[in-house]
Amino acid sequence: MHLLEVDNLQTHYRTDTGWVKAADNISFTLDKGESLGIAGESGCGKTTIVMTLMRLINTRDKVMGKILLDGESILEMPMGKFRHIRGKKIALISQAAMGGLNPVFSIGYQIIEAIRAHSKVSKAEATEQTKKLLEQVRIDPTRIKAYPHELSGGMRQRAMIAMALSCSPKIVIADEMTTALDVVTQVQMLRLFNELREKLGISVIAISHELPILGQICDKIMVMYAGKMAEMGEMGEIFKEPEHPYTKWLLNSLVDIKAPRRIPHGIPGKPPNLINPPLGCRFEPRCNARLPICKTDVPAVVEIKPGHWIACHAVK
Repeated sequence: MHLLEVDNLQTHYRTDTGWVKAADNISFTLDKGESLGIAGESGCGKTTIVMTLMRLINTRDKVMGKILLDGESILEMPMGKFRHIRGKKIALISQAAMGGLNPVFSIGYQIIEAIRAHSKVSKAEATEQTKKLLEQVRIDPTRIKAYPHELSGGMRQRAMIAMALSCSPKIVIADEMTTALDVVTQVQMLRLFNELREKLGISVIAISHELPILGQICDKIMVMYAGKMAEMGEMGEIFKEPEHPYTKWLLNSLVDIKAPRRIPHGIPGKPPNLINPPLGCRFEPRCNARLPICKTDVPAVVEIKPGHWIACHAVK
């Protein structure tokens, strides 16, 4: 049994002009100690998957499919029961630490509150646990009474990691964890995150539009386009031998400082309107390998080799 199993997940947002198909027929699994990266352009559905896994989707919107965590259905679970699981079994490191932390409470208070919400411990015991957590993420425990605005961006992000780890979750979701940080702090944060992941044996889902970031912390990657999965497989294999035209375009847009100097090229065109997406492949209008069938038929997700999945008519 997988730790997390997502099967045919569909999350559609209700708007005044129609339903936005933000995540459509998404399937993947995650095992203990495994790390999955989800990549793609802005608006491809990465954060929608995160919000759905954490059950933070508005009730007026539509969620279909199956999500099993430790064999239990998240979507069918009463919200009262899921609140005890959220934070304890599956936790989130949000994109912007300043938005994820409450500015009117100290970081220590917020971590202590998270611990006591899920564990029957005294305030003194929770305080000691918080100091150890701060030490783990390399924040001086004496800063336990510091407010978010008194910390640097890197320290705030480490405080968010400490809060996510406070109840020893099995899965940690990192949504654009390093976006707001400078390059030097990013490197330090990724190194720390990897150390903690290996030490604690947690599973990770990392969301980013920066492929090199995911390459440093993930075992496998799922590339998304316009709400659908384009390609999924082992990180090293996808980087070295991408099969989907969209994945190739993404990797070609990166700059390798060790390679001869060149001007990176973006992907021509723009993503489709997800209220009324194309009938066939959603990448077809921008694809340089399109076939006549791509305009009319949605490509099925097929396993072209063990552990390597792709949705493309042009790849056999």
